[in-house]
Amino acid sequence: ESIYQAFYDDYVKLTAFLHSHSYTGNPLACAAALGTLSIFETDDVIAKNRALAARMAEATAELADHRHVAEVRQTGMILAIETVKDRTTGERYDWRERRGLKAYEYALSQGALLRPLGNVIYLMPPYVIEAGQIDWLATVARGAVDAACA
Repeated sequence: ESIYQAFYDDYVKLTAFLHSHSYTGNPLACAAALGTLSIFETDDVIAKNRALAARMAEATAELADHRHVAEVRQTGMILAIETVKDRTTGERYDWRERRGLKAYEYALSQGALLRPLGNVIYLMPPYVIEAGQIDWLATVARGAVDAACA
């Protein structure tokens, strides 16, 4: 409350915190949100996601043994592949080498969008992805790791 009150003031005093997000109250965004919520009410999205997440784990399991992968970790439909220079010693790549960017560029050349964050490559597919597409994405991710660590 004390923080809120520190920013709550009359406009003319120029001390009010007058920030809002660009899409606050946007009718199109609200309609999309309502449509999404309605899908969650009628379809068992969470159960479907659990099955898709399990498929992602299976499809990427072999990456855990890759000589340049320290760890493959996953929470739901988000999967992260952490790359390293030497898996045995745990030696990391120098961040200035931009290995994640190399993985991103490779994936993009294959028609996939992977998210690099440092030396970690993230798979964050949409909930409408199908099993065959997950297998393809895992193949692209393996190629991205190879390209980034070459």
